[in-house]
Amino acid sequence: MKHIVKILTLLVTISALWIGLLQTAIIPRSHTWLLPIYFIVSLGCYGLLMVGVGLVQFPTCPQEAVLLQQDVIEAKEYLKQKGIDVVGCD
Repeated sequence: MKHIVKILTLLVTISALWIGLLQTAIIPRSHTWLLPIYFIVSLGCYGLLMVGVGLVQFPTCPQEAVLLQQDVIEAKEYLKQKGIDVVGCD
C-alpha cells in the first residue's frame, strides 16, 4: 500500500507542476505540452538503465551452480529408476 501512495503522490505533484507551468508563461506553451512525453521517455530510459546495471552487477554463484548440477544428476538417476529415459535431455 505504501508504494501506491508514493506513486500517487508523485503523479499528483508532477501533474500540479505541469498544470502550473501551463498556467504561467515561464516556459513556452509549445514546450510545456511536450513535457509529459519527455517524462515518459525519460522514465523508460531510466528503466532500461536500471535493467542494464542489474545485468552487469548480476552475481555469479559457483557454489549454487554445483548444487544445481548435483540436483540435476540426482533427478536423472531417480527418473532412470522409474523407467523414464532422460538421455537426450542434456
